[in-house]
Amino acid sequence: MRNLPPAIKNLLIINIIVFLGTELIGEPMYEWFALFPLGSQFFHWWQPVTHMFMHGNFAHIFFNMWSLIVFGPVLERMWGSKKFLLFYFVCGLGAAVCHEAVLYWQYHSLIASATPGAASRALQLLVTPTVGASGAIYGLLLGFGMLYPNYTLTLLFPPVSLKAKWFVLIFAAIELVTGIVGTADGIAHFAHLGGMLFGLILILFWKKKGQMYTEWE
Repeated sequence: MRNLPPAIKNLLIINIIVFLGTELIGEPMYEWFALFPLGSQFFHWWQPVTHMFMHGNFAHIFFNMWSLIVFGPVLERMWGSKKFLLFYFVCGLGAAVCHEAVLYWQYHSLIASATPGAASRALQLLVTPTVGASGAIYGLLLGFGMLYPNYTLTLLFPPVSLKAKWFVLIFAAIELVTGIVGTADGIAHFAHLGGMLFGLILILFWKKKGQMYTEWE
């Protein structure tokens, strides 16, 4: 913890505190702070932000926080804490926007189909919460891959070494394919892609302005 830059450290602490609070309090935490579709009775304006600090189980928060610790510090040390946090939240909010758009399309497609069970599945979408920092984390992965494309990363399983640029492209392709063919598997694939997309847009904007490698004081 002593070696982590301040923004990473604070994000880590907040996520852990919220996770422990969710484990203690339970369902009300999801009703208030998870992300629900815009048409849901459970939707609140703050949820696009608060859902980024909630996680469904220990494995979920472990892998997200591990990725934050792996990919985040090098970006924060280069950009500074303020610029890093802007990037993190732009990616996380972008993930929420894309996820909400997909849910909107799914809901209205189900209603329009008028097939048996479609109405009940549409209603189920409205009461299904989304949690996790994964959209922001995928944005960090994208940022790392763009700034350090030739840095070699080694997967734990399978133990394969790849340059960061190929790592990012493969993960993006997996999310796109699984999002198209398996949107009902309980994972918000298009939220992950949304985090990468908004991260890409912001990095390209900084690059155009000559601010790609500058630090904010």
